[in-house]
Amino acid sequence: MDILIIIVASVSAAFVSAVLACVPGLHVYNVMGLGVACVHLLQTNGVVVPPEILLPVAVGMMVGYAVLNTLPSVLLAAPDESAAFLVSPGQKFFMTGRGYDAVIMTTIGGIAGITILLGVAGPLAPLLLPAARAVFQPHLHWILWCVITFMLMSEWPKGGTRGQAGWRRFVDGWKSTGAGLVTFALSGLLGFVLFYGSPVALQGSFQSLMPGFVGLFTIPWLVLNLVNKAKAPRQSFQTSRLGPGMMLRGVVAGGLGGGFAAFFPGVTGGVGGMLAGHATATRDDRVFVISQGASKVFYYVGGLLLFFVPGLHVTRGGGAWMLRGLYRCRGTGDYLMVLASIAISGAVALLMVVPLTRITIKVIRRFGFRMVSGVSLIAVTVLVALITGWSGLFVMFVAGGIGLLPVLFGSRRMNCLGVILLPIACNLSGVGELVASFLGLL
Repeated sequence: MDILIIIVASVSAAFVSAVLACVPGLHVYNVMGLGVACVHLLQTNGVVVPPEILLPVAVGMMVGYAVLNTLPSVLLAAPDESAAFLVSPGQKFFMTGRGYDAVIMTTIGGIAGITILLGVAGPLAPLLLPAARAVFQPHLHWILWCVITFMLMSEWPKGGTRGQAGWRRFVDGWKSTGAGLVTFALSGLLGFVLFYGSPVALQGSFQSLMPGFVGLFTIPWLVLNLVNKAKAPRQSFQTSRLGPGMMLRGVVAGGLGGGFAAFFPGVTGGVGGMLAGHATATRDDRVFVISQGASKVFYYVGGLLLFFVPGLHVTRGGGAWMLRGLYRCRGTGDYLMVLASIAISGAVALLMVVPLTRITIKVIRRFGFRMVSGVSLIAVTVLVALITGWSGLFVMFVAGGIGLLPVLFGSRRMNCLGVILLPIACNLSGVGELVASFLGLL
């Protein structure tokens, strides 16, 4: 009976998450946060949700999102001609009518990621990761500062290499780089506010970072779509032929980046992917797209898996952080159940990639970017209000202003990750409370 419950919970959660992942701007942590609030309400009324339901549902939600969230990022983020040089490889495929091909290549990386998690990382994690954590724990602070330094230094000037010399060229060269530094500093300041003096009401405190992330990353994207005049080009449903060497390079790069991000605090999948891309010299757009599929699976699913590894129980990922108040790890049995849930929900999510991609392309063709983005903006705003209240909406709008800086000045949106990188780096260095006190937050 328990096996049947696990299968039904995994399949249902993966199906729901896969569908919701197609909504632009809707993050799995937002939906899981609402689910956690419902579970807390049930427990308050004396209703206990057993781990045989709770864990497969959490795993299914994470797997479905990790595999399917490629769709809105590729198919619903088309730039206009003035921003064509800033787009990601996935968007380039879409603007040339090969969005379906990009989704399939990302899915290949996701399939490889799930396979490696189940066949390699799953059996070896209990043996190797506790020792690895003991080795790296004393060095986390300087590792994270090195990541931050490289991320900021790699924000190369978009201009300044041509044209008349002098102050005009200097300003042009530093426009995007300076905007990146300002964005990182402002988002880091916002992070300190959310960590030490969050205005979010107590009942929504478990999701205190949610309105900040929605404002920094989701709102600018949707607003840009609303003012964007670009039209979706007609899409081809043909796929590229990929050699084994190309797929291997993509999977290795994605696995390194996603695994690094899942294991080290404060590092997200985007930062991990950037580091792995530089380390492996990934230049081919197809290799990059494949690597992103593997990186997402390692970051989201692998990060949640670390919470259940016997002897480790890391709660650095957003999903694990939310579950820690509802569940205590019971040992190897739960770990094996989670691995089984990953396999079941992964199969469901992969089967849904092709039909959902075709449906999404038809919806875009029928209603256009603006209509879909407008509905998504309303849905995300309502979700933030339900979970965090009016104070959360205020945080979201402030963060949205910061998140628009990269859009306006052509810098990387990754710099908005200062919202978690800067506070965590300061905390690991032992100066977090000192900085918060200087800012008047204590």
